[in-house]
Formats: sequence, C-alpha cells, structure tokens
Amino acid sequence: MKKILLTSLVASSILMAGGYKIPEASTNAVALGAANIAHNHSADAAYYNPASMVFMSDEHQIEVDLTYIGLDGTKYTPVTGSAISAKNENFIVPSLHYVSKKLGNSGARVGLSIVSPAGLSKRWGEQPAKASAEEFTLQTIEVNPTAAFEVNDQVGVAVGFRAVHSSGIVKAAPVAGVVSQDMTGDSLDFGYNLALAYKPTSDIEIALTYRSKVDLTVEGSADLQHPGLTNGNYNVSVTIPIPATFSAAIAYTLSTKTTVEFVYEKNYWSAYSNLDFNYENATVEASAFGASKPKNWKDANAFRLGITQELDALTLMAGLVIDDSPVPDATLGFELPDSDSTAVSLGGRYKINDQVDVGLSALYSMREDRTVNNASLNGTFSDSNVLIVSAGIGYKF
Repeated sequence: MKKILLTSLVASSILMAGGYKIPEASTNAVALGAANIAHNHSADAAYYNPASMVFMSDEHQIEVDLTYIGLDGTKYTPVTGSAISAKNENFIVPSLHYVSKKLGNSGARVGLSIVSPAGLSKRWGEQPAKASAEEFTLQTIEVNPTAAFEVNDQVGVAVGFRAVHSSGIVKAAPVAGVVSQDMTGDSLDFGYNLALAYKPTSDIEIALTYRSKVDLTVEGSADLQHPGLTNGNYNVSVTIPIPATFSAAIAYTLSTKTTVEFVYEKNYWSAYSNLDFNYENATVEASAFGASKPKNWKDANAFRLGITQELDALTLMAGLVIDDSPVPDATLGFELPDSDSTAVSLGGRYKINDQVDVGLSALYSMREDRTVNNASLNGTFSDSNVLIVSAGIGYKF
C-alpha cells in the first residue's frame, strides 16, 4: 500500500523542464531554449511576452507548429538487484499563436495562443516500478487570450487569461490481480498572466513576465482492487498545481543583427506541498488510498541563453538551458525520476516571401544521473534524455 501512495495523476513528467511544466511551445522556443521573451517579434509573442506585441509590425500574424517529443526509457539501477527501464515514449504536440493588427488608433493589440503548458508520460513494465507507476499519462491544453497596450513608444504592458483543460490516467499494480489502481479524470481550470516590455534604446529590450499558478482540480473515477475493500469503481478528486512562473529577460542586438538574450526564470514549485486523493466513499477515504502524503517540492530556477542571427531571408537561432529539478530526494520515486538538466538547441526560419515563412528547430535535453536513498528507493536513475524537433509555418496578412 505504501507503493500505491506514490501514485499521482499529474506527478510525472515528459521531462522537458524541472517538474512537469513544458516551456517549449513554438518552433522558435525550441530553437532558443525558450529564451525568446525580451526579443520576440513573431506570433508566439502572444504566449511568451504579449506586451511586446505593441512593438510588432502593424499586421496580423499567425503561426502553426508541430513538435515531436522523444523520451528515452529511464533506467533504474538498484544497489542490489537487476536494472530495469521505463518504456520509450514518442509524441506529436501541436500549437497555435496569433497576433492581431493594431486596434484603431489606440495601439492596442490582442493575441491568442493554444499550447500544452504541462504534461507527463511514464510507463514501467517491471517490478518494483510497476507497483507504483505502471502508467502515468497527463495531457493539457491551454487557451490563452491576451491584450497588450502601448504606454508610450518605449513601454508596453499586457494581461492574459488562462483556461487549461487536463485529462489523465494512472495505473499501478503492486500485486497483479490482487491490489491495483486504474484511474482516469479531467478538469477545466483557470489563471492569468501579466507582461511588461521595455525598449530603452533600439538595441536593448527588457521584459518581465508572470504566469499565475493553475490548480488542476482533477475529478474522475478509479477502479480499485484490494482484499480489505469492496472491489469496484469509486469517485475521486485530486488537486495538483501547474506552478506560477516569473521571468526576467534582457536582449541586446549588435550592429551585425546578432541578438543575445538572457532569461532568468523562477518556477514556484513549493506550491506542490502534498498529494491527497479525496474519495467520496468514506471507507476508501479512510484507507491508504485516501491518505495524504507530503511532496514538499522546492522552488526551482532555470537560466536560458539564446542567440539569434538575422541574414537576408534566413534567421539562425541557438540556445542553452540550465534547469534545476524541484523534487527533493525524500519524495523522489518511479513516478517522477526528475533531475537537473542541461539542454542545447538550434534552428532556423526562412522567409519565402513577405507573407510566409517556415521554421525548423531541435533541442536535446541531457538529464543528470541521480542517486537516491529514501524510504522507497536505493539506487540510481539514468538515461532520461529528451529530443525535441519542431516545425512551423508563419503567415502575415
């Protein structure tokens, strides 16, 4: 039963960032390691820094992207016993971004982004991992409309509304045919985002952005098997956060049309303090299935560096990301074998004509091996690297 308590509808990750947040939501973001906040004149500014929309050319912009995500099968090597590996995972994730023309003489703009802000996939086929993490799947879709306002020719501000739909599956099989859990659920939850863009000179761009926490209030049902309970389907709910995020960015453009951007990002993962499945059935709620357990995640930092080189019809991009894990040793388990990471990225966009451009980018995230010795585990996680490839097309009208 202790193994079952490790399960969480949204506590695993596709390992694109510390925790289960996905920062790469466009082709340019993949190319730059999401260091596209201060210097952003593409349609994905609607998501990364909507305040910068006021400085964009006065036309509609729209971009559609498809992103491939390939996850290595994480390997676990215990101090005693044989090594096991999670299954490899492959996904295609779409996204859309839109920025309007100026609204009348006000200089205001509106934007819209449809992205996946968080997600997970982790499947283990062998014990002891299968006991707590046979399958973890989380899918999220965020619809994020924004509005930007021009304070003056140097300052823009923006506000946005976040609507996030989530759905997920949890399967655990501590004792096959005797003790098991098979859960599904979904939710619709809300938040907001704020942004500031400041251009003190034509060469320097500064940005501050804040995305609020969104509590995923997942409700669903679970098929439970246990000798001490009546086997069957029970209504259950659990609340898990997508954390608030603050970013501060500065970009400098050289006379060679080379732009260097640095981003400091803080993710407020301390909001994830405990995991508590709430069952409507009083008997199940009083059992280990309904017991609350501490997670005690910590706030985590990410540092992003992006370089953009503009040529005639071609724009080249590269990035570097250093990302901290929020998961402490005491609560790390098979459902989230998270670790610190370093990622490198590159990509480019080609301008076909004045209206159409295409882009292609790739990012490779290298996860550090992590050795843990806690109440549940005594061993080393390795081989958790991630490959991301994104292609997109932009259109101006």
